[in-house]
Amino acid sequence: MLTLENLAALALHLGLVMYALFGGADFGGGIWTALASGPRAKEQRDGLFLAIGPVWETNHVWLIFMVVTLFTAFPKGFSVLFTALLVPFVIALIGINFRGAAFAFRHFGREIGEDVPLVARTFEIASIVTPFTMGMAVTAIASGRIVLIGNQVQLTMWGWVSPFTLVGGVVGSAICAYLAPIYMTVRTEGALQEDFRRRGMATALALGIATTLEVPVAMADAPLFTARLLRSWPLLFVSLAVVSGLTTQLLLWRRRFPAAQIMAGGTVLLTITGFSAALYPDLIIGQLTIAAAAAPLPALRAFLAVLPIGALILVPSLVYLYRTFSGNPDFQLPHHVHKDKDA
Repeated sequence: MLTLENLAALALHLGLVMYALFGGADFGGGIWTALASGPRAKEQRDGLFLAIGPVWETNHVWLIFMVVTLFTAFPKGFSVLFTALLVPFVIALIGINFRGAAFAFRHFGREIGEDVPLVARTFEIASIVTPFTMGMAVTAIASGRIVLIGNQVQLTMWGWVSPFTLVGGVVGSAICAYLAPIYMTVRTEGALQEDFRRRGMATALALGIATTLEVPVAMADAPLFTARLLRSWPLLFVSLAVVSGLTTQLLLWRRRFPAAQIMAGGTVLLTITGFSAALYPDLIIGQLTIAAAAAPLPALRAFLAVLPIGALILVPSLVYLYRTFSGNPDFQLPHHVHKDKDA
């Protein structure tokens, strides 16, 4: 039903998807910077560094959008979530700040021709810890461990940690690590492109294993979420995500990189949509519905009225930004890497 609160929830869902697609790839770049290996490890790091450089701050606009949407359209949900999940949110916030500072200092080190190993390790560790913690926080909403008695949250400081949320953290990290190398296949060439192609295919397999493992873990640790996930609509999205993932693998195998990039994004979109569909109609499963968490109708009307105006400004600006730097060779392949050298 297209009620005002459902439209606001849809906006929140789209914000999560966009953050995963863009911010997730950004984190994935940091993960693969840490995991760079082989004779072209330095070229892999340089390629990722150049790809992240122009857009790393911009990608967090979607996180800000989600927080503002939650605060404005679902104030009770905002209160409950930031009380119950304060610890993982703080950890993620620290990771984002340390990662951003480390990236800036790493750039400064490159400008003056000096390596800063501690800064590089900080960037890499924060890129791993942050999406893992965020994945745990998101799945904690569906774990059934957040209990409300009146307006009081019944959850210990570490009550958000469970087998279900730990696997959710792995899935969150795997999504980031999955997107980054596939996105890099259209920004590199030659042997370096093959490196990212192989990493994309390997991470796709890891993501498939992690998401599959989440189902039996959820059966034991989050039974209400499992029951909803196996309903028709959530199960349809999950099935489509599997098909999309297999199609991405086929496209990577056949080296159809632009199409593989689109299908990889579709896989993530469908995976997150399946999760949201299983959570619906709740914001916190079994405890707080979207309707109960929503702001009064005048506030929802104002939010939804302003939203398209903001989108008309934000979306074209982001499209222009991404198109500008994706089409600029100075922000793609490192200049010292060439096909004939890597062949």
